[in-house]
Amino acid sequence: MATLRDIRTRIGSVQNTQQVTRAMKMVAAAKLRRAQENIFKTRPYAYKVGEIIEHLKRQGAVDTHPLLRERKEVKAALIVVVTGDRGLAGAFNSNAIKTAEALIASEYSELHASGSLHLVGVGRKGAEHFSKRNYNVVADLSGVFRELSYETAQSIGTLAREGFMAGRWDEVKLVYNEFKNTIAQNRIVEPLIPIPPERFQTPVMQQEDVAMPEIKERYRADYLFEPDSAKILDTLVPRFVNFTIWRALLESCAAEHGARMVAMDNATSNATELLRALRLQYNRARQSAITTEILEIISGANALEEGT
Repeated sequence: MATLRDIRTRIGSVQNTQQVTRAMKMVAAAKLRRAQENIFKTRPYAYKVGEIIEHLKRQGAVDTHPLLRERKEVKAALIVVVTGDRGLAGAFNSNAIKTAEALIASEYSELHASGSLHLVGVGRKGAEHFSKRNYNVVADLSGVFRELSYETAQSIGTLAREGFMAGRWDEVKLVYNEFKNTIAQNRIVEPLIPIPPERFQTPVMQQEDVAMPEIKERYRADYLFEPDSAKILDTLVPRFVNFTIWRALLESCAAEHGARMVAMDNATSNATELLRALRLQYNRARQSAITTEILEIISGANALEEGT
């Protein structure tokens, strides 16, 4: 049975842990607010660029840009897996990793076996996971979320485009957690290159389309492109690829902060419950010790009286 000193030590340890988890929750909440602001600023531009490209494809401009043309056979592929750099965020990192592994098992098992599957690990958790399991990780971008910048998305986009154009891989997909709300994320597998014939929509995009039906009317509008659609695509397509990656990084960043805030809130609540149980155990043990001391005193007094 635990002694009073052991219980007091454990209470102190739980209190210290609770202070840390409460502080981490507050930090995550502050970072989440900033991350949400960045997402809300980024989404409209990303959606608009996708809308214009969708309109150009509807006009038959698919064959005018190589990043829009699907290849007959996929002999090699690249998967960009976005996770976090740190843990203590519940199932956030494991969800992204499991989604990537499920994608590989269902679509790229033969490519993985032949060594034709390539990965980019954005975030330390995903990069370490796949590197330790002998995957072909062509880029390890650990630590990018310390100071996340658009240049990171540009470098990933350049790597993906140049590899596709050079024939190193025939398609590129993006795996990340989309920010749904503070307590929930969507697991996303998004085709990146070639840009799919039909506009890809995440659950959040679909929800926003339902909430704002006037967006669909924009596809019926006639655009006048100057100088011509081919030159516009040369500018828009690389920018669309970069901005799709940038949006995914921001979505994942906000989702991570939300997951960490929830995890730390749960940890703080669990610590409160544990402290309540420990204090009850301490009071019972202290009561038992006091009762034992009283009984010993009474027994000693009775022994003295009997001796006299």
